[in-house]
Amino acid sequence: MFDQFDFSKMGAMFEAAQEQAKKMQEDAESKIFTAKSGGGMVKVTMNGKGEVIDIDIDDSLLEDKESLQILLISAINDAINMVEENKKHAAAQMLSSLGASYQN
Repeated sequence: MFDQFDFSKMGAMFEAAQEQAKKMQEDAESKIFTAKSGGGMVKVTMNGKGEVIDIDIDDSLLEDKESLQILLISAINDAINMVEENKKHAAAQMLSSLGASYQN
């Protein structure tokens, strides 16, 4: 199984994999995700770390607390789902690239 594998290169491969993983994580965290609800009456923007960085609420909702709460919850949950999908995609990419590095 390991006949073709050069163990002397493992350290360099590991360092390269760590650097690639770090870059991919930074790229994923720098992305911005915006979710809308109520036809765009509520917009929630998150960064790739899952931190809310902006909330935009249409003035017409300021008189209707219950609708505002429902739309805000919906937009936040949608934004969280976007961030989580991005994290899953980044992890799959990283594992794929590590597998490719191992093959070489």
